[in-house]
Amino acid sequence: MKKIPTKEEILQWISDNPTLTSKRDIAKAFGIKGAARIDLKRILRELAAEGHLEKRSKTYRDPNRLPPVSVLQVQAPDADGDMMAAALEWHGDGDAPRVLIVAKPSDPALGAGDRILARLTAVKGEDYQYEARLIRRIGTNPIRILGVFHMGSEGGRITPVDKGSDKEWRVHAKDVNNAKKGELVEAELAGPRGRMGLPRARIVARLGDPTQPKAVSLIAIHQHGIPDHFPDAVIAQADRAKPAPLGKREDLRDLPLVTIDPADARDHDDACYAHADDDPSNKGGHVVWVAIADVAHYVTPGSELDREARKRGNSSYFPDRVVPMLPDRLSGDLCSLHEGVPRACMAVRMVLDADGTKISHRFTRAMMKSVASLNYEEVQAAVDGDANDKTGPLLSGVLEPLYAAYRALANARKHRQPLELDLPERKIVLDDDGTVRSVDYRDWLDAHKMIEEFMVLANVAAAEELIAKRQPLLFRVHEEPSPEKLDALRETAQSAGLNLAKGQVLQTRHLNNLLKQARETEFSEQISISTLRSMQQAYYGPENFGHFGLALKSYAHFTSPIRRYADLIVHRALIAAHGWGDDGLTPDEIARLEETSKHISDTERRSMMAERDTTDRYLASYLSERVGTEFNARISGIARFGVFARLDETGADGLIPIRTLGREYFTHDEQAQTLTGEQTGLKLGLGTLITVRLAEADGVTGGLILELLTVEGKSPPKGGSGRRGRGPVRRKANKSQRKKAKAKRKVARTRK
Repeated sequence: MKKIPTKEEILQWISDNPTLTSKRDIAKAFGIKGAARIDLKRILRELAAEGHLEKRSKTYRDPNRLPPVSVLQVQAPDADGDMMAAALEWHGDGDAPRVLIVAKPSDPALGAGDRILARLTAVKGEDYQYEARLIRRIGTNPIRILGVFHMGSEGGRITPVDKGSDKEWRVHAKDVNNAKKGELVEAELAGPRGRMGLPRARIVARLGDPTQPKAVSLIAIHQHGIPDHFPDAVIAQADRAKPAPLGKREDLRDLPLVTIDPADARDHDDACYAHADDDPSNKGGHVVWVAIADVAHYVTPGSELDREARKRGNSSYFPDRVVPMLPDRLSGDLCSLHEGVPRACMAVRMVLDADGTKISHRFTRAMMKSVASLNYEEVQAAVDGDANDKTGPLLSGVLEPLYAAYRALANARKHRQPLELDLPERKIVLDDDGTVRSVDYRDWLDAHKMIEEFMVLANVAAAEELIAKRQPLLFRVHEEPSPEKLDALRETAQSAGLNLAKGQVLQTRHLNNLLKQARETEFSEQISISTLRSMQQAYYGPENFGHFGLALKSYAHFTSPIRRYADLIVHRALIAAHGWGDDGLTPDEIARLEETSKHISDTERRSMMAERDTTDRYLASYLSERVGTEFNARISGIARFGVFARLDETGADGLIPIRTLGREYFTHDEQAQTLTGEQTGLKLGLGTLITVRLAEADGVTGGLILELLTVEGKSPPKGGSGRRGRGPVRRKANKSQRKKAKAKRKVARTRK
């Protein structure tokens, strides 16, 4: 037996031989056999207790060095353009070492947030300590939580912001990542979850004060229960996906299809192309192609990807992030119709007459290749005479024919008369740190309208095709206003001196006529808001009740399967109806259509509420530095407890509490949506032009409190009852209530 090595000799061996660190390797290196292994085991245990070594499974390693093969998380390129990575297996003292990724030409492109398995080499004389060479991407990702960190004696605990979770997570001191007490943090599961005790977390990101804008969308995501973590099996399945082959698909790669999206779009799920119809019998007609990413090829019924997509229902969009329905491998890569890359698609060829009426359509499962990825602004500029290097070559052959087809569709739209509500859309622009730089209103260009009309046309064609094939599907349903809401709208119109005809079947053209009457009057805003509030909420369903707002008999969502599960169902229905493969709609899915439609209608509303809450919080945070400022506004809502007003500058909604309106009793007319002062006759209704002062702005709740200054340019009169917001009627009601309560208590005592 050789002499038992010293602790220094063992540490030196492990440092020089990082791949040979098991007890067996160490014993073999020093010639230790038999009973001497007990002494070696004791020394290794002491080294681990002293912090010199860390035991991992059956191996030992220096905790102040990274293992030769390690898991890394890719970071954004630094100022020099070098791709760095964070070491996720660092357990040493001090800051984690810097790791430079050295990519080979054959390596796949890596992006910030990717997890990789890499081979590491220690280096000296550089501003980084290791070089990493990619072995493979990792298709798993850890469970993550968002919560508030509470400092403790040996680390701390995290209280999740998700109100559905009452279990705290414990954090060891070495995993605190310098988080401060009360900070909002993002953490991931550190090690396997035990059956007993609290789960252990590792803080991976400090998001600072939970009241700051950077945390707003994350809080909304968790509060509304929007899943933002893909299970490992889902990521693994997405990572295994390969580009779809041509196979039996129709080859449309020579068709000059283009994608037209917002300038900051991450994915491109629809492409279009148009040309004049060369059929002599359709003089002045157009042929329009719309191609949509073939998500159904990758997300098959019953798969892990399918279950997760159905669970999410749709993607959710926030000013600073997107919570996608599908992993990025699909939504940002294989299912995105990138320029110059062959992509599987579902396409429809639609023939229009000179007036823009669709006279025929044909669906196909195909392979396409986009000739250009364009944005709305550059397309509009090109058609308006300011083409750039990218749009110039496409102007006459691609863009002008698209606009020609759009003009025909615009004529057909005028004849159909869908509801024309002119409601501007807000756009929140953020700085890199998450603070609001500005709040603007989005421009609505002809380029936007063109793509919208093409998508509506394709959605109609999908619904009509499946109805003709007697194939079950999910419709997008928008029912007409209820009689009660219609009566309320009619009363509001009459109070403004306008007319909404009664005793006839309501059509959108009747509402458009009302909006047109109000357009040049002081009641324009009031009538627009009232008309919007009279509408039913759209939903998904297996029964076809038409789409009132679009004035269409049959409508289904077909054009966005990357971000809406309903569209994926329609794609599968088309596949099943045409016999295009075994990935079509299954009998089990058909049996669950009612359940699915309710679920995804609910997830859509959930996303809308989370997006609205996030916008409110961002706006409140943005306006918090302007407390005391005066704003022009219009009344956007009436309630018993006060008046809601929308600020013209930002579109933010705030509350004017009824107690601040004057020293008199206000009568609330729910039908007419008005508040009227009993003494002064001050009448506040929807759309009234007012001036307000911002009194409070709470970035946590998103609430704004306003003070009324003027009504239609004049200071509001104040009542003189001496009791703000109260009057004889209120006192009488309270007395009656007290009498009833007294009688109820007396009866209760008698029954005992």
